[in-house]
Amino acid sequence: MIKKFNLRILITITSILFLTNISMAQSNNDSIIKTDLYDTIYLMDSVFFEAFNTCDTIKSKSLFTKDLEFYHDVGGLTNYEQNLKSIRYRCSNTFKVRRELVSGSLEVYPIKNYGAIEIGQHRFYYTEAGKEEKLDGTFKFIHIWVYKNNEWKISRVISFDH
Repeated sequence: MIKKFNLRILITITSILFLTNISMAQSNNDSIIKTDLYDTIYLMDSVFFEAFNTCDTIKSKSLFTKDLEFYHDVGGLTNYEQNLKSIRYRCSNTFKVRRELVSGSLEVYPIKNYGAIEIGQHRFYYTEAGKEEKLDGTFKFIHIWVYKNNEWKISRVISFDH
């Protein structure tokens, strides 16, 4: 009787340890996946805003989906064509706009079978010709990234807290 009881305890403990190891392995795997995704979206954010800051309109255009929706709490809803027009207009003016990601504010979450959600804060600076750069403000944003055909593109933007 005691041997059967000890065997059951041993099997139970072994099973618990085995399941704990599987659970920890999955948790570590999720961590690795989230870290890789974070790094990828952080990089894509940098690529996009380098194009934005340098007025590389061709690169900016390539990082939006054609069905882009941009929700701005002050400016309202705009689409792909309206955003391209806005970028071209901004880049043809004598004033310059520079965007800077607020360090430590970036959050990234996966969207199953679609892409990722990027949430953060950024600062925008304006410089008029011949004048010193001025901070316009620090604002919040959400970008929805889609991963399709081995490319990351922004499909939705929410810009708020202006």
